[in-house]
Amino acid sequence: MCVIAFAWNRHPRWRLVLIGNRDEFHARPSLPLVRWDSPPIVAGKDLEAGGTWLGVTDDGRCSVVTNVRDPRDPQHGRSRGLLALDYLAGAADATAHAEALLATAADYRPFNLLTFDTHRAYYLGNRPEPRAQAVTPGVHGLSNADFNTPWPKTRALMRHLDEWIAAGNDDAFAPLFAALADPHGYPDDELPDTGVGLERERWLSSAFIRGEHYGTRASTVVAIGHDGGGVVVERRFGPWGREEGETAIPLTAH
Repeated sequence: MCVIAFAWNRHPRWRLVLIGNRDEFHARPSLPLVRWDSPPIVAGKDLEAGGTWLGVTDDGRCSVVTNVRDPRDPQHGRSRGLLALDYLAGAADATAHAEALLATAADYRPFNLLTFDTHRAYYLGNRPEPRAQAVTPGVHGLSNADFNTPWPKTRALMRHLDEWIAAGNDDAFAPLFAALADPHGYPDDELPDTGVGLERERWLSSAFIRGEHYGTRASTVVAIGHDGGGVVVERRFGPWGREEGETAIPLTAH
């Protein structure tokens, strides 16, 4: 994923509401959101490295990963997508997983990882060094930088999610998908300098990115209730933002 906003223990019905866009090269092969047989998760699948960018389980666990945008940082190590997959397929809760991952986080390509179970949530990263941070209740954001880094599109997505909650929305997800579909960029003086040049910073500044070879491939809404039930909804896109379908998979309450 490349821009995420989420509400952790902030909504009266949903323990977790997470919205995000996956930006990727259109040529990179992947499968859409589906129930896997093994491990038993709901996720898309990266066919190149075998992992996933976002997944959930029926027992209320969720994990999502982003890269770190820095062309000066070599992309060496294990695939980031395996981090989300390993957490979802494992037995460790979010706290135990975070403590264990710190020992091996440097072995992966630059990453930001969010993990959720029924009681705890963590942010983990490995740039500039491995670290783990417990997530407090509230609305948070994540993009291709550090946790809650105030990039304009991240702040805007957080604001839209906060307004959606304040309006008393429950399972009307259309406003959240509208926020994810926002194509508008931001003024130059608000843009970060991540080493990719001003023109690319401008292009990447919008929540939804359109391009022939690279762009937003999926927009996803995850809602997991305090009772464990919920839903994951994924909308998919091709080159230049062409719509390629939608999948909604319910989660069973336990």
